[in-house]
Amino acid sequence: MKNIIFTTLGAIVAVSIIVFGFTYTQVNQERLNLSADLQYRTRLLSDTLKESIEPSYSRNSTSTLQRIVDKFADKERIIGLGVFNNRGVPLASSKDMPKRVTDNPDFVFVALDKGSASGLFEKIDGAPRYLFVSPLYNNSTIVGALVTVQNASYIDEAITDIWKRNAVRLLVQVLVFSVAIVLLVRFVLYRISKRFADSVKTARMDKTGAPAFRGPFFLKPIASEIAKMHTSLAQARQAASLEARMRLDKLDSPWTAERLKEFVKVHVKGHQIYVVSNREPYVHTRMKNKITYSTPAHGMVTAVESVMEACGGLWIAHGSGNADKETADKLGEIRVPPEEPKYTLKRIWLTEEEVQGHYIGFSNEALFPLCLMSHTRPVFRKEDWEIYKSVNEKFAESLLQEITGVPEPIVLVQDLHFALVPKLIKAKRPDAKVGLFWHHPWPSAEQFSICPWRKEILEGMLGADIIGFHIQQHCNNFLDTVGKEIESIINFERFSVQHGGSTAVIRPFPVSVALTGDTAVAEPKKAGTLVLKELGIQTGFLGLGVDRLDYTKGILERLRGIEYFLDTYKEYREGFTFLQIAAPSREGVQKYREYGADVAREVERINQKFQIKDWRPIVFERRHYSHEELEPLYRVADICLVTSLHDGMNLVSKEFIATRADEKGVLILSQFAGASRDLREALIVNPYSAEEVGEAIRTGLEMPSREQQERMKALRTSVKEYNVYRWAAEFIKAVVSIR
Repeated sequence: MKNIIFTTLGAIVAVSIIVFGFTYTQVNQERLNLSADLQYRTRLLSDTLKESIEPSYSRNSTSTLQRIVDKFADKERIIGLGVFNNRGVPLASSKDMPKRVTDNPDFVFVALDKGSASGLFEKIDGAPRYLFVSPLYNNSTIVGALVTVQNASYIDEAITDIWKRNAVRLLVQVLVFSVAIVLLVRFVLYRISKRFADSVKTARMDKTGAPAFRGPFFLKPIASEIAKMHTSLAQARQAASLEARMRLDKLDSPWTAERLKEFVKVHVKGHQIYVVSNREPYVHTRMKNKITYSTPAHGMVTAVESVMEACGGLWIAHGSGNADKETADKLGEIRVPPEEPKYTLKRIWLTEEEVQGHYIGFSNEALFPLCLMSHTRPVFRKEDWEIYKSVNEKFAESLLQEITGVPEPIVLVQDLHFALVPKLIKAKRPDAKVGLFWHHPWPSAEQFSICPWRKEILEGMLGADIIGFHIQQHCNNFLDTVGKEIESIINFERFSVQHGGSTAVIRPFPVSVALTGDTAVAEPKKAGTLVLKELGIQTGFLGLGVDRLDYTKGILERLRGIEYFLDTYKEYREGFTFLQIAAPSREGVQKYREYGADVAREVERINQKFQIKDWRPIVFERRHYSHEELEPLYRVADICLVTSLHDGMNLVSKEFIATRADEKGVLILSQFAGASRDLREALIVNPYSAEEVGEAIRTGLEMPSREQQERMKALRTSVKEYNVYRWAAEFIKAVVSIR
């Protein structure tokens, strides 16, 4: 579009220059013609008047001279007429004769001295005038002069009119030209480019039956190549599908989106997949007059989004963006991702009271701190619990409407916000296959026993056919809790619970990211370097932290570890910078707002302590970063710090590994993150120990390249072998296999 605008502007400028040149020539020629015409008519008038004036002048009849002057003074464009003697004294003059002529007749003497008529253009009283002097004779002797003053302003008016007419003509031409360009682009080029884009998109998205691209004759070579590309992509996709089917039963084959699709075809066999979560994968926000969208920084969204893009289906979530209603239809539905829709997002609208009670109150101030050992006391309020139940019922009712008439739907409920939904679904649709994945740790039975509504929560969860946690320890804790709190039959061999006539199987499914091992060459680091330059980071070593602004992520403890590192190893001052990206989270909860303020104060304190000239040891970015923005930063970081105080898994650690195709960089990982069970080659630390974190930073920065490569290679192998597609396949297979 910019190229079209610049081309159009260039054409307009070129036409304007040409029009200006022609107009300038026309104006000069017109001025010459009008001036010559005025001079001719003035001379002719003067010669005519002289025939009457010279006899009267010879008789010294001034009264006759005055009558003649007055008679002709108002003719044509005459401003003034005057008869002067040879001493420059006016003998007769019209009443409008300019004083400049009568008081200072120097130009009269010029004509008298020359002995011939002369004229000149001059501005008198700010207006253009033409002065013409013709000598008067008596028997061949010059005795005086006839002065004629003509109004020459019409010449300038004519010139101005030419400029105006040509300017209007140019404006009309530009307008017509611009409209023609717009119409050409809108109804010809845009349609051609849209058909071209649709054709390429059809080939890329594997849509069959779509018409081939047909453009005008000058685009036939492109149309031919697109047709060939269609064929090549179809053949490649068919081969990939065949290979994916062959890999289904091979455990050592990497899991990809294509393999997951084939897996779903075989095991799901046409059943619809439905996801229920509080967070939506795409949030639409209106800023000024523009609507933008973002992806929430949360491990659940990262994991489930990959599955939905591969398998399709319906995702039900709370519509939290201020432009969510504008972008959804009357049912609250919208196809996503925005650029390349692959599944449907259905948004549920909640009131402020419901958000406060369900999300902020019970989910984040009660269940969240209850599940995580982060020394924050849970707050249990009866009114929050009642709203939590009603919101669970609202989501369950919406899902039940969607699955009406759908045989054996597959329902994947996500996280602690909807612990009651599995039971509500099973009560109305016992044929539904329901899986609940708990994205947070499960506490010990003793810790969970403080919840006043523990039995209702456990019974709601046990409505699911499969309950998944990140690691086995969380499964063990859950079974211990069930055994202590409710009457049930627990089978420790199958890790199942029988309760209320149904059976729930509890298994670990360590969630991951979408590393497939297809990237053989490291991505260039130029993009990351440019981002660092924009942030003012110019040091040789870079540490990176990417978290939600959440007290469980151990950001304050991490900062103290950095402080210890800079206190102990002074040689790294001005040579090391730590970039902390903290996406705002749960800002409606006071604890989170206070924590954000504490982190900002700690960053400022450490920066003031160590700052030298323009170098600051910590750069604090308090905003959401998209995956596309994070990837170049992951690639240029020397170390990545993940120091959660307690975490179900933590996908930042795996995202960092997934981007390091260069097999460089060091991961420093908390022993209290679920990922530490899988990522043994990371530098495992106790996040509560500033000394341990600081020493790990030094070890990571000074680690030999060979050791970095060996560790990162092992880490990438671990993530590749159990990536998000395998997580989804195993979880879905466990759900559909329940009889």
